[in-house]
Amino acid sequence: MAAAADSAQEARWQRWRAIADLYHAYFTGLILTVVTRRGTADAAEFVFRVFRHQQQERFLPGLDKLGLRHLPPAVAAAQYHYLSNWIGGVHVEYMYESDAKAWIRYPPPRWIWKGPAICGIPGEVSRAMLRGWHANNGAALGDLRLGFVCTKQSVDGQDGLEGYYYEYDHPLEVDQRLVFARHVEAPLFDADSAPALPVASWPKPRLEKAYRNYAMEYVRTAAPVMVQLFGPEDAGYLLHLTGKLIGMQSFDEVAAALGKSRGGAKEFASFLNALLAAQDDAADLAESEGGFEIGQQSWKLMDDVADYHPAIAKVLQGLFEGLAAGCGRHIGVRLQAGAGGKPPLLWSIG
Repeated sequence: MAAAADSAQEARWQRWRAIADLYHAYFTGLILTVVTRRGTADAAEFVFRVFRHQQQERFLPGLDKLGLRHLPPAVAAAQYHYLSNWIGGVHVEYMYESDAKAWIRYPPPRWIWKGPAICGIPGEVSRAMLRGWHANNGAALGDLRLGFVCTKQSVDGQDGLEGYYYEYDHPLEVDQRLVFARHVEAPLFDADSAPALPVASWPKPRLEKAYRNYAMEYVRTAAPVMVQLFGPEDAGYLLHLTGKLIGMQSFDEVAAALGKSRGGAKEFASFLNALLAAQDDAADLAESEGGFEIGQQSWKLMDDVADYHPAIAKVLQGLFEGLAAGCGRHIGVRLQAGAGGKPPLLWSIG
């Protein structure tokens, strides 16, 4: 009985990881879509707004969850990035130098620019990520002396993204909170001296779910930001196109984790029902005349988004169409009902 339960739990975690990989790919793809369709300046502004929104929403509550509030500001900020990214499956290194200076380093391969995607990311876009999050941690903590010094950027051909939080002896202007020192090298990482999560409060099931949610959270933030920045029409096009491209590329890997296979409308309907379940969304699968229908009762990812717009549903439309194309030829996926682009959503497959 115990072995069966362990096997079922492991299978569930595998499904969660497949969902994480899908949304991770979607988020990276979304940035590349903006770079290639709208240009570097728009992509940098988009990335800045996404990461600033995430920082404002997640940083301070995250310090409390991780038990870091009591630490000096530079150390707390660096340890936050180390531990929170570790939970999400991102490889990060942390090096303490003093209470006023603490390093973080994202060695290759970079999580956010997986595989060859890194070749399409301009340096300005990577800098926008740092401006959006790292440069604002001091302000969030109420310490305007805290800034971030970037010493390397992997998209510029250097061997990772690295830098250090530093508490100066004077308040910093906005444009002083992120500076560059490319001539400086980070100290070596010592895993034995790095902070660790308390095992009692972060058991394996919680870590696995957090791993899935980490990638999904970026899409939850990015889709509304895109609508506000580019308008519903342009944003809807970009959200849909990205979803279709990523879906087509991702079907085989996701299907394998869900225990599904290629085929026709029947196989895809079963796959889609399993995918929704893996992201904790309630859905009902029924056979209809000439095909199948899935009634999606929830979309938990977007449940509490205050600035939700119907164009955001293009995320699902694009992904489902792309995944259907990966499953087999001529499988139609249509959104038949959903007031304001919100659940309940009725998907017609055939």
